[in-house]
Amino acid sequence: MSEIADTGHRTAAAKVVEESYAFACMRCGHGWEQTYEIEHHVDAKGQEFVMYLADGHHVPSPLTRPTCLNCGGHVVRIMRAGQVSSVRSALESMHRRQAAERVARAGEAAASADGDARAEPKPHHPWHLSDLLHPFHRKAG
Repeated sequence: MSEIADTGHRTAAAKVVEESYAFACMRCGHGWEQTYEIEHHVDAKGQEFVMYLADGHHVPSPLTRPTCLNCGGHVVRIMRAGQVSSVRSALESMHRRQAAERVARAGEAAASADGDARAEPKPHHPWHLSDLLHPFHRKAG
């Protein structure tokens, strides 16, 4: 079944299913999620084909050649829905803990009686691709 068989004439879908996917760009590390309505149709010759709709607009299959919404790259990992949001929330939690630790260290440095200058903590960096893919690392064994 392929959307290639689409003749451009919209007919009533024989079946409509909804599927969501998570995507991660291997080029820039951008992650996003998208829900698609997949319409199953039958053409005049009896051949089945599908049409993908995202936000009500006809789009190419996200499984054929996904494109990064951030950099336009085509090396994109496709995962089950929920992966990007769960990794983002874990990273946000980690960054909040790190910020709290920096504040605590800064308070300790200010309170030290000897007044020795401590090095300033490094600035906050955004999450990296390796952070996004870490939950999917397969352990040998």
